[in-house]
Amino acid sequence: MAGDGIVSAEVVDSPAGEPAPVRWRELLTVVILVALADIAIYRGHGFAGWAVCFAAVPWAFLFGAPRSNMRGLRCHRPGAWTVGLLLTLLTIRMVWQGSPLQVAVGLVLVAAVAVSFCGVAPTVFEVAVFPARMMLGGLLGLAEYRRSVRGPEWRLTRLRWLSVVFPLVTFLAFGVLFVLANPDLLASFGRHVEQLLRSFREFLIRYSPHPTEILFWLAMAWVVVGMLRPVASKPLFGESLPDGKRFVTGSPAPLYAACRNTLITVIVLFAIYLVFEFQTLWFRTFPAGFYYSGYAHQGAAWLTVALALATVVLSLVFRGAILREPRLKSLRRLAWLWSLENVLLAVAVYHRLFIYIGFNGMTRMRVVGLLGISAVLVGFLLVVWKIARHHSFLWLVHRHLWTVAFAVYLFAVAPVDAIVVRYNVDRILAGDPAPSVQITEHPISWEGVLLLAPLVDCDNPLIREGVRAHLAERWEQAAQRSAAQQQEGWTSFQMVEHLVLRQLGELDRPLDQYADPGARAAAWGRFREYAYQWY
Repeated sequence: MAGDGIVSAEVVDSPAGEPAPVRWRELLTVVILVALADIAIYRGHGFAGWAVCFAAVPWAFLFGAPRSNMRGLRCHRPGAWTVGLLLTLLTIRMVWQGSPLQVAVGLVLVAAVAVSFCGVAPTVFEVAVFPARMMLGGLLGLAEYRRSVRGPEWRLTRLRWLSVVFPLVTFLAFGVLFVLANPDLLASFGRHVEQLLRSFREFLIRYSPHPTEILFWLAMAWVVVGMLRPVASKPLFGESLPDGKRFVTGSPAPLYAACRNTLITVIVLFAIYLVFEFQTLWFRTFPAGFYYSGYAHQGAAWLTVALALATVVLSLVFRGAILREPRLKSLRRLAWLWSLENVLLAVAVYHRLFIYIGFNGMTRMRVVGLLGISAVLVGFLLVVWKIARHHSFLWLVHRHLWTVAFAVYLFAVAPVDAIVVRYNVDRILAGDPAPSVQITEHPISWEGVLLLAPLVDCDNPLIREGVRAHLAERWEQAAQRSAAQQQEGWTSFQMVEHLVLRQLGELDRPLDQYADPGARAAAWGRFREYAYQWY
């Protein structure tokens, strides 16, 4: 596995095959992560707390991951750096504006960090099975902690601590005697001690753990120890390396004729359809009543499915005995021709999506559509690369899953609402009112609200007054959220909500006329009725 950057050694085992010794850095890492999870998640109130926890995990692992006696810390460095960068970008996004999807993505990336520090490439398969390894590893790891504390090494450590504790106890004993010998000093010292005890009692009353919180500590300790010490450190789904000489020519493959005829058939079929596609949907003006949803929405989805099916067919053709077929070169030429047609089909899908976007603007789901067809196109190109480089089927599966995972990550991290609202606002200000329906019929997050402000001066009175009414309502919501965040603390902080409150506060004059909820509802109703004609 070395050629693929995968460390296959058992990274948490000592040379003798025993578990790596428990050191103070590892114990401190467990305590820090459990305490941080308690403060930021259990006692937290928002996405900033999750973000801080996610950001701390790679550094905590770098500091406290178990070391072997002879070899030190071992990890899959390309995977660790890549996942660490993705996790950093995600935490920044969560502080700006968080979402439950980002929390889910962050948990997956944390598991990927743990897999990387096992010395294994963080493929989707390895991350998917890691929770099972983590849960069992947590139980075994806690048992190892208990044995280590009773061992001779820790007894020696306790003896070293006596060199600090014994002088401290002696200092306190004589200090108390000296205080008792001076009445004024004793009175002053007593007042300070009483104040300190009162503060300590208030602290205990306020922060005394609930039984469920203690269970949360135990669960987090189990999880953290399991991530540091999973039950196995070798890859469960290793890949074979590319080898151009492995597939030597041999006897004719029984399915060669079937594969050849299949490729010829789809080449002809795709050529006919692409001519039809370009004749009917390119370089034409669409008449009133054109079925945009059917052609550009549903049709694009079905063409995406066709492209995905082509990916499956091509990967099934070039496998097994076909790879040792003497006439493989001619089959490849057919595959390259069909691949070109598939790329043109992907361009046609993009064109259909942009037809729909051009009709009434951008939406979140249209961003999902663009990401989806892009993921399918990348998957098809991976099949082409597999054929050209003789990679294994498992190599292809790993890359397909990475492509899908990265598309989900990109959707979670990208400022989707900012892109959507900016596009629609620019279209409206340019004189095209159709995208206004996306403002009235779809929810808009706080980062999208930031970009609605230019419409308060729109030339269209229905749009202008409707947006002013909407912003007046969001201003009140932002003020309520700000007051709630001050009570909840830093874990609920969201940068975008503070910017919205400040920006809308500067628009107080245009929004003053909609302080009354009834006036807001009336203006918004007129705007929504007007925009619905483009739904």
